Amino acid sequence: MEKWIAVYCSSSDALSQFYYSLSQDIGIKMVENDYNLVYGGGKVGMMAKVAQTVKNHGGKVIGVIPKSIHENVPAFDELDQLFVTDDMHSRKAKMESLADAFLILPGGFGTLEELLEVITLKQLNYHSKPIIIFNLDNFYGPMLAQFQSIMEKNFAKPSYRELFHIVSSVSEIFTYLEDYSPPKQVSKWFDTKNGFFTS
Repeated sequence: MEKWIAVYCSSSDALSQFYYSLSQDIGIKMVENDYNLVYGGGKVGMMAKVAQTVKNHGGKVIGVIPKSIHENVPAFDELDQLFVTDDMHSRKAKMESLADAFLILPGGFGTLEELLEVITLKQLNYHSKPIIIFNLDNFYGPMLAQFQSIMEKNFAKPSYRELFHIVSSVSEIFTYLEDYSPPKQVSKWFDTKNGFFTS
């Protein structure tokens, strides 16, 4: 049975070479661990490096791209399959349905949006797939500190820390996936009366 990882990451071509090398390392290890790639479909940035590396090493790649972006940004021309969607919402939904796991590498606003969506969907029990945040050089440290503040102040349950896993090396990604079991499903809602805690 084929296994697919949706990789969310930067589409920028203006990054340090370090990030593109990381993307290549990820692509190689994906194929070595029998994972194929679902990604945004473009021929730019870290995302393109992951896609090219997966293909170069014998893996399969599915791209999902909205029409408006497809008209302006070239799609990777070695895709095994390309889905062109009407908009960003349907793009994300398609990627989520195709993926067995979600890997978040360094990225910008779009990457953050994709991460928060898959976390929220898992929180609401729409899926139970693994979500892995690659916190290279503490790239996501401030965001993770905000997550902690959200949970400490009861804007989210502390147990939601189990919705995602944080790694800082490539090998940790695949160790986690190999041993993954979904967290226990819990209600999003706190035990309140008429929407408020009772004293």
